[in-house]
Amino acid sequence: MVTPESIRLNIAQGLPTEHLSVAGDDGSHFEAVVVSEAFVGKSRVQRHQLVYQTLGDRMREDIHALSMKTYTPQEWRELAR
Repeated sequence: MVTPESIRLNIAQGLPTEHLSVAGDDGSHFEAVVVSEAFVGKSRVQRHQLVYQTLGDRMREDIHALSMKTYTPQEWRELAR
């Protein structure tokens, strides 16, 4: 069964993050907030592709929908102001 925690663990294992949260309530639709230095200089599409790579086949087989907000650490700090 896919859980927010299992998705969070997959992302954390494949991508260095400063902040990572995953929420979802029905087992197939999830929302993630990912803050990573790896996103610096990358477009939104490239950032999402990095996250999808960490999930591998789970995106095709287990996870129906994953909504993401991806930020660099600097963008994340600016949001907190």
